[in-house]
This record gives sequence, structure tokens and C-alpha cells, in this order.
Amino acid sequence: MSQRLIAIVEDEAPIRDNYREALERYGFRTVGYGDRHAAEQAFSDQLPDLVIIDIGLADEPEGGFQLCRHLRGRSARLPIIFLTARDSDLDAVSGLRLGADDYLTKDISTHHLLARVIALFRRIDALAGEREQPGLVQHGHLILDPEALAATWRDQSIALTVTEFWMVHCLARHPGHVKSRSQLMEAANLVVDDSTVTSHVKRIRRKFQQIDPDFTALDTVHGAGYRWRP
Repeated sequence: MSQRLIAIVEDEAPIRDNYREALERYGFRTVGYGDRHAAEQAFSDQLPDLVIIDIGLADEPEGGFQLCRHLRGRSARLPIIFLTARDSDLDAVSGLRLGADDYLTKDISTHHLLARVIALFRRIDALAGEREQPGLVQHGHLILDPEALAATWRDQSIALTVTEFWMVHCLARHPGHVKSRSQLMEAANLVVDDSTVTSHVKRIRRKFQQIDPDFTALDTVHGAGYRWRP
């Protein structure tokens, strides 16, 4: 992990430096930016390995949301974490709908932040060793390639985030089996509340419906969880 570069986009320098120091103590390389424009310019040549973003950036109250949308347009799999003082459900859902992998508030400890960063990287590292790599999953119109983190439906690519990919993988490996929200969290190596899992599933469903308006393979089983139709 020591070679991985984490970008922190935070307009308050003391807070930004505090996060950078904590991550660098663990061995990560870090770089910081104080506004959206500086970050986008720096990312134009090469993306970092993970980005931590505040929502309000300098004179842009929604600058972090705009940056997340920009980054998702460039990469479906870049790990993105929102770290912000804004703790409303609306902001959290908005961030996840834009494609963030996690949404944290600034009242968490640096140890908690570090744990979430490591968890995101662990999901990616799970693909590194061949012995641990699950094989290709093919079910109906769905094909999942865990090695490439690639998903297709009706021969069209679906741009899933890392979190979304492993949730779909968990469901599609056992069609017809109901998976609880906690099981989906475990599959995605994620620790969030139930409403956050629901937001991820809704976003997954919308992505499939964008290329197939008749998509109905992902069922909600009220009071139990979700299942991929057999």
C-alpha cells in the first residue's frame, strides 16, 4: 500500500494537513488541493489511486459534487470517499448517487478514516492473487469479470464502481437467493447503514435500466434484502 497515492481535496489547510499526516504515517503518499479547479487540473494527466473530497470547496458550496461527477466521467472504478461536515441524509444520498464509494462526516477519527481507506483498497487487492480471484460469472444477459472488475449486460458495458460491482457479484453468483443488506456490505467490504446500501442498489438498478429499460433482474424482497432473478 505504501506506493499508493491518495489525493485530498479540502479547502481548509489545517484539516487537509491533518488528514495527510495521518495517512502518511501509515505509509501512503498523499497530495492535497484546496479547490476543485486545482484538483481537476492536477488530475488531467494522471488520476491518483484514491480521492477524498469535501463537498464545499472554496467559493463553491457544491464543488465536491461537481468534482465527483467529473472523476466518475473519467473512471468508473476510481475509489472516491466524501469526507465532509454536511451530515444530512440528502447530501449522503446525493454523494452516493454521483458514484462515491463511501460518505463520511468529519466527526470521525483519523483512525476510522484510515480503516475505511484500507477497506476500499482491500477490495481492489482481493483481485491481486490468482488463488483468491473468483472466476467469470455468467447468468442470462449478465457477464461479470472480477479480474477486470468489468460488467456487461446484453453485450453492453455497465460502468459499476468497485462497491457496486461486488454487490452485483454477490447477488448474481447465487441467482434466486435472497441476500440481506449486511451480506451485501460484507461482500463489498463496506460498513454503512441500511439506507446507504439501499442507495447503492437503486443506483445499480438505474445503470442497468439506462441501457435496458425493461431490466427487472434485480429484485427487492421487502423486509429481507435483494436477489438476482434466476
